[in-house]
Amino acid sequence: MSPKQTKMAILGQIMNQMSDHTNLQRIVLIGAGIMSATLGIFIHRLFPDAQIQIYERLDRVGAESSDAWNNAGTGHSAFCELNYTPLREDGSVDITKALKIGEAFEVSKQLWAYLVKTGRLTPEKPFINDIDHMSFVMGEENVAFLQKRYAAMQSYPMFADMFYEDDHATIKDFIPLLMEGRPASDTLATTRMAIGTDVNFGEITRGMISYLASQDNVELHLGHEVRSITRVKEGWMIEAMDLSRGYQNTVIADFLFNGAGGGALKLLEMADIDEAKGYGGFPVSGQWLRCTNPDVINRHEAKVYGKAATGNPPMSVPHLDTRMMNGERSLLFGPYAGFSTKFLKNGSLLDLPLSIEMHNIWPMLSAGIHNIGLTKYLIEQVMQSPEERFAMLQVYYPEAVMEDWELLVAGQRVQIIKKDKEEGGVLKFGTEIVSVPDGTMAALLGASPGASTAVSIMLDVLSLCFPDQMKSDEWISSLQEMIPSYGKSLIEDGELLRHTRSYTTEVLQLAE
Repeated sequence: MSPKQTKMAILGQIMNQMSDHTNLQRIVLIGAGIMSATLGIFIHRLFPDAQIQIYERLDRVGAESSDAWNNAGTGHSAFCELNYTPLREDGSVDITKALKIGEAFEVSKQLWAYLVKTGRLTPEKPFINDIDHMSFVMGEENVAFLQKRYAAMQSYPMFADMFYEDDHATIKDFIPLLMEGRPASDTLATTRMAIGTDVNFGEITRGMISYLASQDNVELHLGHEVRSITRVKEGWMIEAMDLSRGYQNTVIADFLFNGAGGGALKLLEMADIDEAKGYGGFPVSGQWLRCTNPDVINRHEAKVYGKAATGNPPMSVPHLDTRMMNGERSLLFGPYAGFSTKFLKNGSLLDLPLSIEMHNIWPMLSAGIHNIGLTKYLIEQVMQSPEERFAMLQVYYPEAVMEDWELLVAGQRVQIIKKDKEEGGVLKFGTEIVSVPDGTMAALLGASPGASTAVSIMLDVLSLCFPDQMKSDEWISSLQEMIPSYGKSLIEDGELLRHTRSYTTEVLQLAE
């Protein structure tokens, strides 16, 4: 029997086995990270009779980009991230992206609060903790920028609680490590949001997946690698290999979500859809310096973000970062960029070369030509000596001692390269949804600030793939139960923002 005949025979067996369940939706989610977990929660609520299958290549949930050590853990709300508020050509500060990201994080908190309140998320230790979000800049030009940014953001309820400070003594009260040993003549300034958070996205992911896996109509397949995605008359046929037993599992999906993080591009190419043509990926690895001295760790309690050097990419924004890892406090500085041809931390060195095909080779070459600065930055980062790496920490923490810090490898990110009519190909920072016209399949490409905005991104997936249902009274009612602000603007409605913040603060046990 030929491979094609074998495949069709398997398909026939599957369809015969499912003949009694033709009224049910068949959902397949690829990847057990925060995106699939979030979408799975929505689908389980909106399609209560759906049969959901989750496939994960690793033997652990949330072990790639969602894992706490593999991401910044910042509840990205644009309180402190200066790269979300660029200068316009006229010299004013554009806070459009900051408002969108801030609203998206508020929406994420609402879903997490719903899950906690209804017992769907029952973490042993808090997955979200209070931590000040602060911006810290040095030099007259950067201080002038921060002043403009502060003035622009203060006019919106989202950022009304922000404080600006340029007095050395006052700043030292909040972040002594950054001020001790610094000349009194230095020109510097900070902004501070006391309602910032540190988030363990791995813990959230594992909690959501654990709840889903406990439901009768949800199956979790760990250690299963998707080897084939084929469009057939009945939907999408997915073939996954059980890596421990060598057994191939074949299923049919009415709706398929590709949430495999860095592995999503490879799976898109398997599916061979027109909408994926022209997409490529550029992998970037990350590294952190982790403090090993408890006395130093306990003297810093904030997420302090600086400003990327002129010409450096957004991924280079330095931050001295308090983290809570499974109930234990840590202090990190970074990120430092590295380069690997892997698309996943647990991927293959052949990921990048094997992703290059005729449809994306020109966009990738064009993006490379237009991003010589990024290439130069990555080469410099890879070639750094330990002393050069430590010198960057001392810019922010002048009295740092090298023996108190160790280098750790963080997660792997794949930045989107997309076909562009004018430039041939462009490198994009952020996330992007790729879907087919009939809404039966969607994939998520890209990186930061993904995890923090996962709920809003998955709502966008639902809107693209189930547009009619999203307009129905039944779905709107369900979504508003999960997200009280659904369908309304938290950017313009200050009263609604205050109400939902109060609600999530209470349920998630955050400080007022």
